[in-house]
Amino acid sequence: MKIAVTLLLAALSLSAQTKPAPAKSAPAKSALDKPTLEAYLRYSELWVPQVTVKIDDPKPSTIVKDYYDVWVHLSYNGSMKDEMYYVSKDGKNVLRGNAFDIAKSPFEADLQLLKEDTQPNFGAGDKAAVNLIVFGDFQCPVCQKEETELRKNLPAAFGDKVRVYFNDFPLTSIHPWAMKASVIGRCMYHEGANTFWDYHDWIYGNQDQFTLENLDGKVQDWAKTKNLNADKIKACTEDKVASGEVDRSVAMGRNLQVNATPTLFINGRKMEGALEWNILSQLLQIELDHQALVAKEAAANDDSCCTVQIPTLGGKK
Repeated sequence: MKIAVTLLLAALSLSAQTKPAPAKSAPAKSALDKPTLEAYLRYSELWVPQVTVKIDDPKPSTIVKDYYDVWVHLSYNGSMKDEMYYVSKDGKNVLRGNAFDIAKSPFEADLQLLKEDTQPNFGAGDKAAVNLIVFGDFQCPVCQKEETELRKNLPAAFGDKVRVYFNDFPLTSIHPWAMKASVIGRCMYHEGANTFWDYHDWIYGNQDQFTLENLDGKVQDWAKTKNLNADKIKACTEDKVASGEVDRSVAMGRNLQVNATPTLFINGRKMEGALEWNILSQLLQIELDHQALVAKEAAANDDSCCTVQIPTLGGKK
């Protein structure tokens, strides 16, 4: 009997030892883990292995509740592109697209990024109803066509209503002298707004004559015809101030997901590629009409125009 019990206990012990342990569940994936998010996006977006991916740290979204804003930066063969994704705070969901606050402009996010206080501009005053912002490349043939149309037609059609701003966005991977031309342009802007626009019109008007090797010499010759100090211009192009200004313009473009030139923003509305003047003028008029309607609605809701105020000593009412 004792032998049977002993054998039974031994069998039970052996069974317990050989019984497989319960399988461990795989850890839950989280889009807040950068390698996990990169692998997921590479598969879903079909990014080739040669594309380099850099993912920023998540920041609380001001638009999508319970989500983070996550910027993803792509680079390939000298070209760069930025994409925004929204990741839920629990890391389970990823959204791509635009989110809107119905009480604000649908282009509010881009308007917050467009900083134009140091950019060359022409047209209406600072309080223009419409701001047309151009990201351009001096070596880009399509930009040349767009800029020529703007300079020729816009002042006569919308001179007191539209202001145009120019932003450097040289595509260095395909245009070898574009960056140098942009840096020179900033140096011309230091000499004065009119000097910049003279240079702008001249370089676009003679675009097919320039190479990386002859650009400096041709600029020096042109500067002398304008009674500019050619040595001062040359020294400016060799310091870091002008190039830093171009770099800031490029960085702003990337934050706005500018990937082509020209790219236009009409009061924040993004338009890629050159637009025929008849199309662009219609878009500008649509925006002017919209702004007039907004101003009319604001005036209708403002009762300050009908309030009588009697001034008293100390400014008290």
